Amino acid sequence: MDIPATRGIPTSVVEKTAIRKIAIRIVPFVALMFFINFLDRTAISFAAPNGMETDLGLTAAQFGFASGVFFIGYLVLEVPSNLALHKFGARVWLARIMITWGIVSLLFTWVQDYPQLVGLRFLLGVAEAGFFPGAILYLSTWVPARHRGKMLALFYLAQPLTSVIGSPLAGWLMTHEGLLGGLAGWRFMFLCVSIPAMIVGILCLVVLKDKPSQAKWLDEDEKLWLEGALASENEAKRGDAHGKGGLRAAFGSGRVWMLAAVYFGFIYGLYALSFFLPTIIDGFQEQFGTTFDLFQKGLITAIPYVPAAVVLYFWSRDAFRRGVKVWHIAVPALVGGLSIPVALYMNSPAATVAVIAVTACSIFAALPNFWTVPTQFLTGAAAAAGVALINTIGNLGGFAAPYITGAVSEWTGGYQVPMFIVGFFMVLSSVLMVVLARNTKRGETAAAEAALTAQETIA
Repeated sequence: MDIPATRGIPTSVVEKTAIRKIAIRIVPFVALMFFINFLDRTAISFAAPNGMETDLGLTAAQFGFASGVFFIGYLVLEVPSNLALHKFGARVWLARIMITWGIVSLLFTWVQDYPQLVGLRFLLGVAEAGFFPGAILYLSTWVPARHRGKMLALFYLAQPLTSVIGSPLAGWLMTHEGLLGGLAGWRFMFLCVSIPAMIVGILCLVVLKDKPSQAKWLDEDEKLWLEGALASENEAKRGDAHGKGGLRAAFGSGRVWMLAAVYFGFIYGLYALSFFLPTIIDGFQEQFGTTFDLFQKGLITAIPYVPAAVVLYFWSRDAFRRGVKVWHIAVPALVGGLSIPVALYMNSPAATVAVIAVTACSIFAALPNFWTVPTQFLTGAAAAAGVALINTIGNLGGFAAPYITGAVSEWTGGYQVPMFIVGFFMVLSSVLMVVLARNTKRGETAAAEAALTAQETIA
């Protein structure tokens, strides 16, 4: 499965300057939004082993359910939210999403028991619904296909960097026990990480524009080139059978559903890692007899994501140069699936974290390249619905991963079995990606042969 528009086409001066300006003006701000988004939704993973579980009396299964129920609220409004973004414009809708999730996130500061925690996690998912696919769709309306992989890689860097920066930051914030009105450290952390969402949400209304023609920082020739390139791509996709019929094209496309299944495995691995890595590190004391303070635990949690950010950048850069191949997505999924169960059989904290780093590198190598695929054959309302549908079905893994991991670890008395389940889903994603690529290639070959036969008949 290639992205043919990324290879072998000369780049004009206007094209270079336009893409460079987008990379400076648009991508970093959207990436900042993603950074805050991922930090807010995973803040519970830092709080749980550092006071919240004890204060609220949570079991491992309850923590897993509370972590995962976020995605139920998220999924309920995912497609409607993305269609609203398509109708009202990204600037207003993404701002609305950020401000409302910031308000809900703030309420975690005063949560008192398990039912309240579950309720707030559900509402946080409702508030955040549509953000990620909306951001992907927004970038696709600014960046032509041949540059999209590179821009998505820069955007996706925010996710591992959230853990690189956010984990030590969360650990440091939680050391401020009683600093504000006697708040516990984990409550103070929730208070602090919620405020940036509201601030950046308001800034979104000023910084972002809905389309290139509204950007004062683009020259007229740059606007004309961008609008022409994007319009040409959309027209080509409308000529494809997969680009017709709006919502019907998305919901009736076998490729969309197959991509949703692939994404499920990626998300299952990502959130099993994100939600339970701090808990696994907290267990090093019992497993290896080591003791770390809150800030040190935050630093250790960040370690796997440093190489993950580096690998994400260079793997995506290679994909941009070659054109995205199926192995750019399938190979990392396979490596991640095989490595994650091995981590819990290591004989030291360093070896455990090293293997987890391999898994993190694998997940983040695959994700940005994966997201170059859907918008290659869907456009308009179909693209909005298709991207949202893939993200919706895939994010069922966001609910399943923490809940199943917590419940099975409680049942078996450890994390070995849950990590084998994670490995299974990631390997399955690798296999499905290969199957999808082969089926697509067969379909394209059959279509080309049919077209040739028709031409010969006419002649």
